[in-house]
Amino acid sequence: MDMQVLFNILVGLAGFLGGYILFSIKDNLKDLREDDQKLADKLQSIEVLVAGQYVTKDDIQKMGTDIFNVLRRIEEKLDKKVDK
Repeated sequence: MDMQVLFNILVGLAGFLGGYILFSIKDNLKDLREDDQKLADKLQSIEVLVAGQYVTKDDIQKMGTDIFNVLRRIEEKLDKKVDK
């Protein structure tokens, strides 16, 4: 076998292996991008869900009014107990 033929075979094998490795890396990067996009979409849906569950100002005001009404009733009961 001539040295040139042996060199061509070695370069061909090196090129084949290098191409295979690069193709494998490219395929893995594509999978990672798809997984990243899925995670980004999932995170966005969670953000929308959380943002939709904030307590509104009206709910807080109603709750505050209810708490103060209960406190007033307790105060009135305590005043009646003190008077006796």
